[in-house]
Amino acid sequence: MTFQALLVSKSDAAISAIRPVLSSFGFDAESCGYPDSLCRLTEQKFDVVVVDFDDPHSAGLVLQNAAGNSSVTVALLSDKTKVRNVFGAGANFVLYKPIAKAQAEATFRAATALIKRERRRSFRVPVQMPVFLRVQNGAEMEGILLDLSEDGMDVLAPQALYPSAPVTARFTLPSSNTDIEVTGEAAWANPNGQSGVRFVDISPKVRASLRSWLFAHAAENPPEDPEPVSHCKLTDLSVGGCYVETESPFPERSGIVLCLKAENIEVQAEGTVRVMHPGFGMGIEFASRTAEQREQVSNFISSLSSKPGVMPELLVTPRALSATANAADDEAHHEDIEDPLLELLRGHELLTQEEFMQRLRQQRGSEAVANS
Repeated sequence: MTFQALLVSKSDAAISAIRPVLSSFGFDAESCGYPDSLCRLTEQKFDVVVVDFDDPHSAGLVLQNAAGNSSVTVALLSDKTKVRNVFGAGANFVLYKPIAKAQAEATFRAATALIKRERRRSFRVPVQMPVFLRVQNGAEMEGILLDLSEDGMDVLAPQALYPSAPVTARFTLPSSNTDIEVTGEAAWANPNGQSGVRFVDISPKVRASLRSWLFAHAAENPPEDPEPVSHCKLTDLSVGGCYVETESPFPERSGIVLCLKAENIEVQAEGTVRVMHPGFGMGIEFASRTAEQREQVSNFISSLSSKPGVMPELLVTPRALSATANAADDEAHHEDIEDPLLELLRGHELLTQEEFMQRLRQQRGSEAVANS
């Protein structure tokens, strides 16, 4: 699988350091300056855009255009104290200069996994079949399902939907007796009634049914699933979230799946990355909007507690580049729970990495005293 990369930098040293790493992950890379990059982003789709922050204003414009291009973005930064500014400008990843090969490989390992996941999310199979839609508490209406993916669908409804509208849909998979019922939200909507619906809180059983059907009925094989990031160490855990040390953390606001393997036990839990420290680790808030998700987290914690002498294998796989939908529901569920770790994850933006880690260590010390 070949990916397209755009390097935006005036530094020959930076380009020379990054280009061979990109090539090793299957990227065809081209480089240019800031003005040319804005034109290139309007002419071509790039899977990843690497931009040097030697000129913050020009780099910010590049990131804005890259976001419209749906590219994964990597910022090159000399001053580590500016990392929050760079994330605020829209960068998904940060590489510190001078660029070390190991650092670059770790970053592009995570970036490649995200790109593969986004390709699979966008893979759709055209169909034409009835679908029954209900918007919030409105009456059910019959529409036409136009195409279907693992994470969403395009529909033609008898009346126009509106962006972000909560939607419940039910249909039967063609050439199958499998009935599907999902909840979602309108990602976009046209006045003629055609809309794109993004699934929300889809169950593993329904996702597996959709995957099997898509694979069987696609004209070509769907893009491969990303490999999970290994070499992860779970250092902090609470009901609401956890902190994982890894050289390949995923971007803030991305959705991930954690898989814990210990002896004959395997437990999965979904979450959203709240804080990312480049090359070091990430803080994750567990998804807890449904009973099934809360049970996953409970099983996750119970499995760890039942194996105190066992070193579990922890794997982290990206689920989506952006998992901001329904974040308010997550916060509402946790608001009555005293959870210092979750509070720290949510309030990280005012803290440097050093300040965050200091508070994390203080929490560990407090827990040790409380449990003694």
